[in-house]
Amino acid sequence: MALDRWIALSVLLISIAYGYAAFFTMDGSLPPFMQRNPIWPSTFPKALSVMAIITSLIILLGFEKGSGGPKDGEINYRRLGDYKIGQATALLAMMAAYALLLRPAGFLPSTVLFLIFGAIVLGERNYKILIPIALFAAGFIWYLVQVVLGIFLRPWPFFLGV
Repeated sequence: MALDRWIALSVLLISIAYGYAAFFTMDGSLPPFMQRNPIWPSTFPKALSVMAIITSLIILLGFEKGSGGPKDGEINYRRLGDYKIGQATALLAMMAAYALLLRPAGFLPSTVLFLIFGAIVLGERNYKILIPIALFAAGFIWYLVQVVLGIFLRPWPFFLGV
């Protein structure tokens, strides 16, 4: 069995377990006043599990495959060494580091560093444009979340006390 079908099988099993939890266990503890609502807290998990089950079954049964070998834009699993696996791995590692540093380092420094180093890994070398855009993007997102939405988001490291 091909790699994509093994992945589809694992996604199918996870989706079935998630769907079981969404359909049969999530709504049991709802208070009586919420039981008459048209949308419950489990509505999105139910829809997500059904869509994931359908999608993984389509891949598992091979309905998405055409005839012939891989076409342009598709991944050829026999030539994985030709792709930029190092860049993808570095970006995944940086995403994990960003998630771990978000609270202790604060939103602004960790986001600016992630945007700058992520762009460098992807090949951007124009630092005169990269750094101001990263600073503006992180500041703008912080402003939207903190001021407009009213959700507290620590901008600086905890030891600064700001």
